Amino acid sequence: MNESDFFKKIREAGGRGYIAGGAVRDKIMGRAAHDRDYLVCGMMPDEFTALFPDARRAGKSFPVFLLEIGESVCEVAFARIERKTGRGYTGFEAVCGKDITVEQDLARRDTTVNSMAMDEYERIIDPYGGAEDVRRKIIRATSVRHFAEDPVRALRAARQAAQFGFSIDPATLSLMGRCAEELRSEPAERKFAELCKALAAPRPSRYFRALLAAGLLAQEFPYIHALIGKSQPPEYHPEGDAFEHTMAVADCAAARGASTEAVFAALLHDAGKGTTPENMLPHHYGHEERGLALLPEIAAGLKIPKRWRKCAEFVIKEHMRASLVKTPSKIRDLVRALERGPISRRDFEIVVAADNGGKIPDWLSRYDEYLAVLKSAADAPVPERLRGARVGEYLRSLEIQALRDYLTR
Repeated sequence: MNESDFFKKIREAGGRGYIAGGAVRDKIMGRAAHDRDYLVCGMMPDEFTALFPDARRAGKSFPVFLLEIGESVCEVAFARIERKTGRGYTGFEAVCGKDITVEQDLARRDTTVNSMAMDEYERIIDPYGGAEDVRRKIIRATSVRHFAEDPVRALRAARQAAQFGFSIDPATLSLMGRCAEELRSEPAERKFAELCKALAAPRPSRYFRALLAAGLLAQEFPYIHALIGKSQPPEYHPEGDAFEHTMAVADCAAARGASTEAVFAALLHDAGKGTTPENMLPHHYGHEERGLALLPEIAAGLKIPKRWRKCAEFVIKEHMRASLVKTPSKIRDLVRALERGPISRRDFEIVVAADNGGKIPDWLSRYDEYLAVLKSAADAPVPERLRGARVGEYLRSLEIQALRDYLTR
């Protein structure tokens, strides 16, 4: 069934169908829409399932169905209004009915750029000025009341700013700040979902700067907030303090196409600088160890996947050594560590280059070359008398010697 047939069946049954939310925003922005979500007014769920028996119910609290339209399985929701009944995102009562209009449904949405719909004739319904906000590149709350009812919308507004390169309306920043108390008790999984999307944005720093402007950074990311004002040697870091450096590294890693977990690792690579004693500044001796000590608490608070934690651990531990290794033994050890490590060579190279003003260490640019030398050396037979750990020591010595010979040939 194509989209025209879907709209026609809805219309002939006395209802009205719309494309809603992000797909409309993307059309106005001239972007390709990844998903198309549909909204139905003037019809009840039982009437809908009679029309579309293949539709599968997906929503528990309110009627949302999955239906194949065109070549995609799409979400089809029914127009609804919401009433706050308790704290957080579960404290809602959803009310559906034939008399609920598209404008009423759009009113409950987070920001104006997502509070638009388009009918089957491509006429845009925009009661809250979303199209103008897209043109002005502004993220603005659709409704003061509805925005504050779900505190994660504060994170979502910051994420949208990062995703689209928009600024946030001052009144909306104020609303975001007022979400702080309820945001504390929101599930980590919901917060992490917004972080994932922010780290995949062209400039992740916009997410953290927006939270800083709203007064939420210290609460949600205290280890990032702690970097503010931590001075660094200006000859190495003309960009400013440890916070500015971290933002620049995260943006650079994202711009170079690093994976989301690698951008997260870039975000945490200097986390230990936030705990540098004042009398040590502008130097940060031992910040790698201090960063590693912070990681378990950070990982537990965000409930990040194990792979993300391992990637961050590797980058925190090795990012300084990566730009300093020169000797065959150290090059061998780092190549082997990266070969069996949790982060890809490409991602590690991107993060290290981002941390060093775009410069890639020689050993990383020649990584494949050196790895081939090590693998060739490791193919040598091992004396039968060697057992256990001594086998590894023997092979390591062969690899180091092979690399030394290769470098001095």
